[in-house]
Amino acid sequence: MPESKHSSLFLFLLLVAQFLNPSNADVGTAAHYTQPYIPTACYGRDVSAFPASNLLGAASDDIWDNGAACGRQYLVRCVSSSGPRACIPGKTILVKIVDRAQTSVSRPSRPGATIVLSTFAFSQIANPSASSINIEFEQNKTVGTHAIIHFVNKNNIDLWMVEIIEAISKV
Repeated sequence: MPESKHSSLFLFLLLVAQFLNPSNADVGTAAHYTQPYIPTACYGRDVSAFPASNLLGAASDDIWDNGAACGRQYLVRCVSSSGPRACIPGKTILVKIVDRAQTSVSRPSRPGATIVLSTFAFSQIANPSASSINIEFEQNKTVGTHAIIHFVNKNNIDLWMVEIIEAISKV
């Protein structure tokens, strides 16, 4: 094979390997809760810490990490639910943790969820009439001022990429 074909093949295989990289996402459940969202375990009554997007949530003890979860951002997508057609296909949201689920003022729609989403956040990825959904979630990793995450849907091996164009500092 001529050298240029070797280079092209190597580049092709490198790109394929990049896009077939397995997801680092975890699976869990999400419920939702309504206002009032304050006071929170993370920020008390300081609503200036809430994201402008209103995509906020409360962490279960599974990810609370003795309060270190405060301010963390997670990419969350609905993968399934007990009810039919609850998930909004292809939707992923970036959620900021502002509270602890076990001590939140407003109670979750279903106890024991990994992440409890604000009603608005939940409605962006699922039908709000569902009390809980199964999710894939991953702590956000930033690249410059943008978040780029690759997910692999393990059920049908669909590869898709979510690029959050909004600057992380504004979320």
